[in-house]
Amino acid sequence: MEHPRILKQVVLDTETTGINPKEGHRIIEIGCVELLNRRLTSNRFHVYLNPDREIDAGAIEVHGITNEYLRDKPRFKDVAADFMTFITGSELIIHNAPFDVGFINHELEMLETDTLTLESNCTVFDTLAFARKKHPGARNSLDALCKRYGIDNSHRELHGALLDAEILADVYLLMTGGQASLLDDGHNLDNENTVDIIRLPADRPPLKVIQCSAEELESHQQRLEKITKIGGKCLWNLE
Repeated sequence: MEHPRILKQVVLDTETTGINPKEGHRIIEIGCVELLNRRLTSNRFHVYLNPDREIDAGAIEVHGITNEYLRDKPRFKDVAADFMTFITGSELIIHNAPFDVGFINHELEMLETDTLTLESNCTVFDTLAFARKKHPGARNSLDALCKRYGIDNSHRELHGALLDAEILADVYLLMTGGQASLLDDGHNLDNENTVDIIRLPADRPPLKVIQCSAEELESHQQRLEKITKIGGKCLWNLE
């Protein structure tokens, strides 16, 4: 029996020394979480990086990462192979993708290897572009989307790549329709790191079934008939 194709997605975020890699700014933090068939796994990729340059004061105000903290951290070249192994072949989920993709491609270009670009190894889904189409005229920052979709981000006092990636994973799943299927129990995933599903005990008390009254049933049937008359398709029509 042929197994269904496993969809691998990686939700990614970065923090940087500034806003423009063309001005010599570098990545100082990468955070990634993995989704398999739209289910969060325990696989993470998270590193802080020494950028070999000073961080802009404005950037420090955003993410709180200091030059002193990064002095003993690895360079991008030291983690590039592991990073590319983690993301290659996946669909990257990124909020404001041109920013992060531009920085990562700049880092890859500085390596002067055959890695080429991020897009040559992955596809990219920009949640900001998607949100702007889905909610035109509304604020679509990560904080605004958390508020719109009821996601608790009260612990997010400063930007952080891994924390923001975890939050964005929740936003993405809700914004694009939640789980792939309510009946999907993950048995098609050949990955031991997939989060286990908690099932109710078999000996639990039976659920109480409340039957509708005759009046409620009649009202329901009348509503279905009205939908049918205006051209609607009623899967629940009793006739």
